[in-house]
Amino acid sequence: MDSRLIIDTALVRRLVATQFPLWKDLAVRPVELGGWDNRTFHLGDQMTVRLPSAAAYSLQVEKEHRWLPRLAPLLPLPIPVPLAMGIPADGYPWHWSVHGWIETAKRERIANLSQFATDLAAFLTALRRIDPTGGPAPGSHNFFRGGSLTVYDGETRQAITALGSRIDASTASAVWEAALAATWQGPPVWFHGDVSWGNLLVEKGRLSAVIDFGTSGVGDPSCDLTIAWTLFEGESRDVFRTGLAVDEPTWARGRGWALWKALITAAGRIDNLVEIEKSWRVIDAVLADLSHRT
Repeated sequence: MDSRLIIDTALVRRLVATQFPLWKDLAVRPVELGGWDNRTFHLGDQMTVRLPSAAAYSLQVEKEHRWLPRLAPLLPLPIPVPLAMGIPADGYPWHWSVHGWIETAKRERIANLSQFATDLAAFLTALRRIDPTGGPAPGSHNFFRGGSLTVYDGETRQAITALGSRIDASTASAVWEAALAATWQGPPVWFHGDVSWGNLLVEKGRLSAVIDFGTSGVGDPSCDLTIAWTLFEGESRDVFRTGLAVDEPTWARGRGWALWKALITAAGRIDNLVEIEKSWRVIDAVLADLSHRT
């Protein structure tokens, strides 16, 4: 984010009051765990305001406004539905959005990880079955999720080199080569693009909603498999794979997506100590998965 750009409650109040005066008297307060790509604020009790934190994320606003209302009725769990789209104003340079607040959204402990894997696989299966005609192809709007992993070949290899003896470079390279070789042969399908713990809401121990479709699109769905190594393990990982009926080439590409992100984080491309620590666990899980299956 541009350090000169301040996204706070005062800005949100001004934007809402000017562009949507019907809501100008509603309280504005930050959402706990509001994310990095977008700054999120409560607007009253039933809505949220989401403002992209950088130009790269601003391309996602219009996409979500076009497609989420079409996807929502066809999915087995709630997803955010845009209510209004704001325009650049008052020093804020990008389009922004007002979404309905998902009333059941709570942060709770997962009761049973295998059941959670089953529910998530069912959601993603339903998403993939939606007609992809006209849907957004991979591109800069979603950082090429759903496209070829070759986009990230250079920085992946650089990260392996940079990490040196801190990782098993031979096995990491084997995982990456296998992912590149397992090219996508199927028709394009819908994918979420960022299936991560922060975008999965839990209520009463079960998956209750899926949020943040900013990197969604139509293409190769293997990018949605990264959670197999970032959250699941052992039985729950197998349950997730079985629920999605994932073949070996798609699983290999999923490993590649998980490894790419973990490697560049561990190599210092992302300046977040918590995420760096998590990335090392993901690297270990991905490399162990290859050894387990070969």
